[in-house]
This record gives sequence, C-alpha cells and structure tokens, in this order.
Amino acid sequence: MVQLELFSGQDGEEEPRTLTVGELTAQIKGLLEGSFPNVWVEGEISNFSRPSSGHCYLTLKDEEAQLAGVIWRSVAARLPFAPHDGLEVVCLGHLDVYPPRGRYQLVIREIHPKGIGALELAFRQLRDKLATEGLFDPRLKKPLPAYCRRIAVVTSPTGAAIRDFLEVLRRRWRGADVWIVPVRVQGEGAAAEIAAAIGEVNRLAEPPDCLVVTRGGGSLEDLWAFNEEVVVRAIHASRVPVVSAVGHEIDVTLSDLVADVRALTPSEAAERVAPAAEELAIRLRQVQRRLAATLRSRLAAAAARLENLARRRVFRRPLEMVFERARRVDELEARQTRAMANLLRTARGRLDATAAQLDSLSPLAVLGRGYSITERLPSGEVVRDASSLAPGERIRTRLANGGAISRIERIDGA
Repeated sequence: MVQLELFSGQDGEEEPRTLTVGELTAQIKGLLEGSFPNVWVEGEISNFSRPSSGHCYLTLKDEEAQLAGVIWRSVAARLPFAPHDGLEVVCLGHLDVYPPRGRYQLVIREIHPKGIGALELAFRQLRDKLATEGLFDPRLKKPLPAYCRRIAVVTSPTGAAIRDFLEVLRRRWRGADVWIVPVRVQGEGAAAEIAAAIGEVNRLAEPPDCLVVTRGGGSLEDLWAFNEEVVVRAIHASRVPVVSAVGHEIDVTLSDLVADVRALTPSEAAERVAPAAEELAIRLRQVQRRLAATLRSRLAAAAARLENLARRRVFRRPLEMVFERARRVDELEARQTRAMANLLRTARGRLDATAAQLDSLSPLAVLGRGYSITERLPSGEVVRDASSLAPGERIRTRLANGGAISRIERIDGA
C-alpha cells in the first residue's frame, strides 16, 4: 500500500510541504495501480471509438457512475467480436492514471459480452454483416453436377471426417477421383489455410466438378475457423460448387450458410456429391424398360401405318395414275390445237376485213376509178389549186398505171 506524504517535519516539528501537480498525480497513480492491479468491472459500453491507431476508447457506465476505459491495440486485435455502444460487458483490467488529463481509467485486458459468449456474439455480428452484403442469397447458389467425376476435399488428412467421407463414397460410387487438399481445421492460422486451399483449387487448369469443405464435430471454438470471414468470402468467390459439411447436424457455421450445398455430416456430403451405384443401376434398368417399351410401341405404329399405305390404290396400281395423267395431257393438247385453229381463223377474218377497208381508202384505188394526181416539179408538191401554177411550169401527172410529165401552156380557172 502506498501512503500519501502530504506533510513532513524536521527536528520533530511538522511543517507543511507543497507538492506539484505532477508529484501529487504520481502518488495517486502509484496508489491506484498498487491497490487495483486486477479488477473485474461490469457495465454498459458508451462513447466507443477506435481511431486509426487501433486502440479502443470507451466508457463503462451504470445507473450510478461511469468509468473511462481503454483497450490497447494488441488486445483489441485479438477480440473475436466488435464492441459497440449499448453492449453490456464484463471487463478484466487494472486501474491507471493518465497524468496529462489527471483522470483514472480502466486498462482492459479481457472483455466479454454479458449474457452471451464472445464467439457467439462475433458469429451473429459477422453473419448479419455478410447477409447484408448478399453472400447468403439463395439465388447465388450453384447446382451440383449430376455425376461428379473429380471431387476436391479440403480437410485434415488425419481427421475422422475424411475417413467417413471416403468410406461412404467408396460404398456408393467408385467412378470418382478424390483430391485431398490437406489443411488444419482448427487453431491459429487454420482459417487462412482453408481459404488458401479453396483459392488454389479454383486456380487449377482443370478444376474439379465440386469442392467439399469438411471436418468433424466439436465445440464452437473448435469449429470457429469455418466462421472466419476469410473462409466465408473464399467459398463465396469459388467458381467450383462448394459443399460444406462442418460438424454434426446441430452445428451451423457461416461456411454452411454461404456454401452452394450444406450437408449435415461428412457422410451426407459423400451422399450429396455421388449417386448410389445400386440406385443408379435400378434407374438405368427402369430407363431401359421404358426405352424398349417405347421402341416396341413406335415399331408397331410404324408397321400399322405401312400396312395401311400398302392397301391404298396408289400402291396397288402405281402406273394407273400415270396413264390417267397422260390421257389428260392428250385431251388438253387436242383442245389446245382446236382453240389455236379457231383463233387463227378469227384473226385471218379480221385481217381480211381490215385490208379491204384500207384498200377502199387507198389513193391508188381512187386513181383506178379515173382520177389523177398532179405534182409540181421538181419539188413534188401536190397541186390542189390551178391558180398556184404558172405557164411554162413543168408538172407530173400520176395515173393509176404510170404517169406523164408536161408543161403548162395555159391556165383555165375561175
């Protein structure tokens, strides 16, 4: 116990001694830190902040008082959950005095949510965060292939999970190649290994048909690697369909929620990725019977149609239709010949009538009745009026047969 020395005396006499603020604060600091090296404090968080330094500053309060608190970065980095205002917690730490401000505070070494485990709170916080981002959206789930020929299993190679998985797979289906990607499934660094293994499988030149992430049962702490954000995001980013089989039926991890298919156990995971050979053989036999029945039905229907066609007249007397068509062609040819002859006679009659009409209007026909045509020479202009002529002018007279050239001696006219 540190005792404050506010007064000191000389020669048995006590005289007052003046302390500086720093000296007084140092004595108070030593007293508090010596008196409360370890203390559990329960309260509600308020005024929580976490600047870029990584340290966390908060106030613990109840109905009667409040206490400043600090969580140094080294401790805050290991917290599985995110403290926030309104959260009731139980803290372990020691009292410290911060001289520049002259106030005491609780330096927190451990902090636990009140009424709920730290891991459970961290699980809920991360689940809500990732759900808000849409990582658990059912519409993003990829279907598994009907028959997986290549299966990658990310798990511990020495655990019971891989033994159960291989045993069930060997019993159900021998037509698949299994690639075991060894990782740690719990403890420090396990989550990083699992996420890296998922990424490596997706980067293969020929990726598998599906990827199984599995481990056996255990406590929440044992399964915590499959609740880490790095693993959840690696499963979400996987191009290969992922089957999550972590723990037992009652265990639910964030890997189960984000995976394309959730299996309750490693054994069920083997059942989900591989068909049972016996069941497949039964289905094949059923398909074979249905196929044979369908073929027989179609064969009978085709035979009936063929028999029906064979009874038709066109197949019994195949040339009869040819002869009928040939006779029809002959009849049409005769009708065409008669029609063409009629058209030709009609056209010739119209031509004769038109020729007679043209002949009656021809100038040559007029000349044949004793008329003539007089033309002035040398222009060949037809003379219609005697007054247009002059004595001595040469003219040509066109008759029905031939013509004559003469010279005008006298013009008679009105």
